[in-house]
Amino acid sequence: MNWEQLLSLKRQGDKGKRLRIEQDDTRLGFEVDYDRIIFSSAFRSLQDKTQVIPLSKTDFVHTRLTHSLEVSVVGRSLGRLVGKKIIEKYPHLKEVHGFHMNDFGAIVAAASLAHDIGNPPFGHSGEKAIGEYFSIGNGQKFKEKLTEKEWQDLIDFEGNANGFSVLTSDRPGIEGGLRISYATLGAFMKYPKESLPKKPTKNIADKKYGFFQSDKSFFQEVASDLGLISNKNGDDIGFERHPLAYLVEAADDICYTIIDFEDGINLGLVSEDFALEYLIKLVKDSIDVDKYKTLTTKEDRISYLRALAIGSLINDAVRVFLENEEDILRGKFPYALTDKSKYKAQMDDIIKLSVKNIYQSREVIEKELVGYQIIQTLLDKFITAFNNKFEGKTSSYDGLLLKMLPEKFIEEKENLYNRLLHICHYVSLLTDGNALEIYKTINGNKKT
Repeated sequence: MNWEQLLSLKRQGDKGKRLRIEQDDTRLGFEVDYDRIIFSSAFRSLQDKTQVIPLSKTDFVHTRLTHSLEVSVVGRSLGRLVGKKIIEKYPHLKEVHGFHMNDFGAIVAAASLAHDIGNPPFGHSGEKAIGEYFSIGNGQKFKEKLTEKEWQDLIDFEGNANGFSVLTSDRPGIEGGLRISYATLGAFMKYPKESLPKKPTKNIADKKYGFFQSDKSFFQEVASDLGLISNKNGDDIGFERHPLAYLVEAADDICYTIIDFEDGINLGLVSEDFALEYLIKLVKDSIDVDKYKTLTTKEDRISYLRALAIGSLINDAVRVFLENEEDILRGKFPYALTDKSKYKAQMDDIIKLSVKNIYQSREVIEKELVGYQIIQTLLDKFITAFNNKFEGKTSSYDGLLLKMLPEKFIEEKENLYNRLLHICHYVSLLTDGNALEIYKTINGNKKT
């Protein structure tokens, strides 16, 4: 792979190249990506999708939106720090093509901003609820009518693939979705493969999948334009990662490791003594002990340690990337950056404690159980109504139910797979609160 291709400003529908040297620096294409994402309705919906505790209205618990904003800030720092060294190493990128170190930061920030845009309500349990509706629920009846890969898309419903659809899918009058630059889409594509074969190798790029069968053609176009390296044979589609996808992943890893831990401390699920023991290992080289002693509240002390810890992890991720940049360009780095971090043991300890005290707390489990019931009920009702309409068997109830669909979801889908995915897409874009309200309405529990 080469950086000239990887930094492509091309957008869906473009007939020719967009040259960096011809860009207006007051309205740079990569920054336009960021703006389009942040003004999208899918991004706004993240404000009511909670990061750790579903449906929690606790003020200091992060939502998917605040998490995504924080990941984009960390991603921008990672991108700029890496970009500075890449420009120094390959001066022609600036002298001939006009690229700047801030371009790297803008790309990673935009991709990081969008990294959770396809996640269903109720966090990762939402993905599992959609998948299990088809694998062990009422959706099993559709299996024999779909191809193997279409079926795998549904039973392993993946927020990353759904996010690619959100960013790129056509609808009447809107071609190419948000029309994000190919460079930003490449950085967004953490798992540049289809749903099968599932985890064919231990390569980090094969851990999950990154596009649905309905988006296969455009995904291949983006990968080809960027010069990504194919790593699958025959009819299977998969590529090595865009180098900047490693930075997007690192930004997410850093934020959820440290900030979810901070939420757990503020919620009282993790004691401050534990926080000190775990975080001090990350910040011992940068902490100002005298300043720390002046902080009188738990919130301020934890906030200070969190900021230092994120700084330590950013610098180390940059080190790992730069030391392995040539292998990354050759498609020979099958790890996450944090896997090679000198702080990996400390991060693993924090995640282990978070799993025990936060992710598996009673409040989280109770709310995720509610989420399962809500998502599977909505899928069943809307899929039945949508298919009945296609088959000309719409009941009065089906008609009323379909009137609840937003205008942009009222369109014909001739193919069964596309109809099923269409409803999954609709449910996935609901907020936690909106999904609950619709569920109450369908079950006759909503006060009118």
